Amino acid sequence: MTRPFAPPPKIRVLIVDDSSVIRRVVTEALASDSQIEVVGTAINGRAAVQQVNRLKPDAVSMDIEMPEMNGIEAVRQIRRLQPRLPIVMFSTLTERGASATLDALAAGASDYVTKPSNTGSFEQSKASIREQLIPKLKALTGTRRVAGGATARTIPPPRPIANRPSRRTTGYQALVIGCSTGGPDALAQVLPKLPGDLPVPVLVVQHMPPLFTRLLAQRLDTTCRLRVREGVEGDVVQQGRIIIAPGGKHLTVRRQGASVQVRLTEEPPENFCRPAVDVLFRSASGVYGNRLLAVVLTGMGKDGEKGSTTIRSAGGEVVVQDEATSVVWGMPGAVAMAGQADKVLPLARIGQEIAAMLTRGPTPVGVGS
Repeated sequence: MTRPFAPPPKIRVLIVDDSSVIRRVVTEALASDSQIEVVGTAINGRAAVQQVNRLKPDAVSMDIEMPEMNGIEAVRQIRRLQPRLPIVMFSTLTERGASATLDALAAGASDYVTKPSNTGSFEQSKASIREQLIPKLKALTGTRRVAGGATARTIPPPRPIANRPSRRTTGYQALVIGCSTGGPDALAQVLPKLPGDLPVPVLVVQHMPPLFTRLLAQRLDTTCRLRVREGVEGDVVQQGRIIIAPGGKHLTVRRQGASVQVRLTEEPPENFCRPAVDVLFRSASGVYGNRLLAVVLTGMGKDGEKGSTTIRSAGGEVVVQDEATSVVWGMPGAVAMAGQADKVLPLARIGQEIAAMLTRGPTPVGVGS
């Protein structure tokens, strides 16, 4: 006898904000999705910690500036008890808001969305939250559903390529990195492990809006042995330098005489993103060919899959973060399941591994298993 279909359990969300208007907007926006249930609200970080312990939600939406205890301190306290609980911050698109958001991500927040402005209507605010927050809650909680609310059937994915020693006969000339959700923390763990005498340039796409990427570059510059800066049109790509794609612009590279230069464009978004990882990977592959190493870190979506295919078709190599250490195994998972990953590694090993790959030189012909 066939058992009746049982719908998957709803995603139980706790909303934390000191504004009653925002709590209402978020509650109504999330209520529009049948797969999400608001199980409680809190007016500050202290109450949020108590509610997390009492309600055991699947995810939390968290304001940053609140009385008694702000969102950043609340994230720190929640992380001591719930290391993997998805926490999405509400951020304002100001320098202060961007800086506070990066502080929250460093404290352990999973991701962020833009807080509705005071200039829009109630319905506009709800629409903005629906578009931004709902997909992130579903991705962060591991929910996979198809349109219409039906549960997607589980289809065994193709096996990713097993980790294997490189059989390269040429060294690398550049490193490109792509990431999104969870990326700032991943970059903060990977990039400081690169040596100060790294013989290649590093180009990075992190999905972030303008201003955020500049502040991210400034923060990384204080912790890395390499110089880190946000990309500027016409920058010369130099070894030992890390260039972060600016929010709102695609980062590409081109040969100009004997040098390679940065080119920033406002071409249409790819994979709903600008900057897009695929754009950088495709461009860098055209310049560096088989002497390009790519890394795909944690992130929602599939940005980087096509670019990784282009890189490997040209003879380059691709390293991706594993599922266990990714905040969301969307981007790296898409590359691995497409069979385009040469190595699938935990985050803690990636920095050391790519540093070795970039500095040890080519493997002699016939050497290696």
